[in-house]
Amino acid sequence: MKYICPLMCVNDLKRARYFYEKILKMKVKHDFGENITYEGDFAIHHAAHFQSLIEGKNINYGGNDAELYFEEDEPDALREQLIQHSISFVHDIKEQPWRQKVMRFYDPDRHIIEVGESMSHLCLRLKNEGHDNEAIANTTGLPKATVDQMLAAF
Repeated sequence: MKYICPLMCVNDLKRARYFYEKILKMKVKHDFGENITYEGDFAIHHAAHFQSLIEGKNINYGGNDAELYFEEDEPDALREQLIQHSISFVHDIKEQPWRQKVMRFYDPDRHIIEVGESMSHLCLRLKNEGHDNEAIANTTGLPKATVDQMLAAF
């Protein structure tokens, strides 16, 4: 067996496509009409069509039980765009205990989207704050060798 991707049902395919393609800048990998797969390997599926495939069973939204995770090293510009589009936030940009900056918000169908800075960007930010590689490893939970490798790329 091979895992392929998560699939999320959406009520309004046009609205969902606008959100993922125009606001989050996702690129379409496959367009099957009722089902769209994006680069990064997640898919959206028109709920009415999907419901017909699962023999009419109910589709429930807004359970706050899962999220899609993306990385963006400069989240402030995205945050402003989300605000301009009246996107509802789970929480604004904040630091996790390991110092990674993240924000969580809802897509139009109340699926949670998390956007966090990449761990390599976090390491660089901590280095620029004056922390040595050992301290960065201790803060982030990354192995020191990984921190060394990430920082060497800059």
